[in-house]
Amino acid sequence: MGPRWKGKGAEAKALADPMSEIVSQLQSSLLQSNACASLSGCSVLLAAGTEQTELLTRACFGKPIITAEKDKQWFQLGLEEAFYLCYSLKCLKIAGEDNFVKNDLDLWLYMKLKKEKFPDFYKAYSHLRMKNWVLRPGLQYGVDFVAYRHHPSLVHSEYAVIVLSEGDTGRLRVWSDFHCTIRLCGSVAKTLLILNVDRNGHGAISPSRSERYSVEECTITRWSPEQSRDDKKASENGAKSSVDHGAGLPIVMA
Repeated sequence: MGPRWKGKGAEAKALADPMSEIVSQLQSSLLQSNACASLSGCSVLLAAGTEQTELLTRACFGKPIITAEKDKQWFQLGLEEAFYLCYSLKCLKIAGEDNFVKNDLDLWLYMKLKKEKFPDFYKAYSHLRMKNWVLRPGLQYGVDFVAYRHHPSLVHSEYAVIVLSEGDTGRLRVWSDFHCTIRLCGSVAKTLLILNVDRNGHGAISPSRSERYSVEECTITRWSPEQSRDDKKASENGAKSSVDHGAGLPIVMA
């Protein structure tokens, strides 16, 4: 299932303004302003000026919060988004409730406390973000993230992403789970992408350990018997080809 662009010219706009360049501009702007966000429960709050508001929106980091302040725009960042900007891009500082900036380790431990599987989710998030995929929460589709090839205003999300950890027994462990999830993804024109995160025995005591994790990508689609059934006429006349060109699937000829 390929990208579904929103209207004429959307693909050309995306090609002319690559996500990697937008994120690089955001990184530079945050560094120059010595940006500092604040922890707020299970999210991170960041006040942005006009330039950074535009860049955060274009790069799809966080969601804007409506406030009475006119000189700045507040953004609510997810834990994975905030840590990616702080640790991977090194362009954002994050302060705790005491207004003191937290170091990488303290921030990692805080986020682990707020979200048990944060290390695996962060590894999955950073794995795709570094490949310039845009990730947004996937709760409305029953998944962890949805992945876009570019900004959501230009293209529909292409993948419904589920993150699985080693020893994870909660999801997709029986056939009925796969069946329901795949049918849901198909109904909203998305491909199910499973990201298996393997810690390789390195634990999760510090963010540096996550750099040694490995991520296995696996896409799963629904098989339709109608797309690969033998064509009666071809069978009667003696098929000359063993490939169904309409479906692109091989057929075993009796």
